Amino acid sequence: MSDICEVCGLPKEICVCEDIAREQQKITIAVDKRRYGKMMTIVDGINTHDLDINSLITQLKSKCACGGTIKDGKIELQGDHRNRVKETLEKMGFTVEVL
Repeated sequence: MSDICEVCGLPKEICVCEDIAREQQKITIAVDKRRYGKMMTIVDGINTHDLDINSLITQLKSKCACGGTIKDGKIELQGDHRNRVKETLEKMGFTVEVL
């Protein structure tokens, strides 16, 4: 017998909770200049309770071919990757704003 989602009551195979969580979040992408003139792309506004942020950062790092980390609920990627991150997140179903 299939598992039932506690939130929506549907079987896990057709659960829509994560899709709804993605649509409701407002994500902002900004670039910050760090030490020695290095650029960092900062992705903010992700609710870590609704989504798996570790799998999200893994996908973004492989798409941008860069290093990155999670600090204070924000994703920090090495380099200026605003356009590529925006395209990737929009394909995943997020609402994205670039600052």
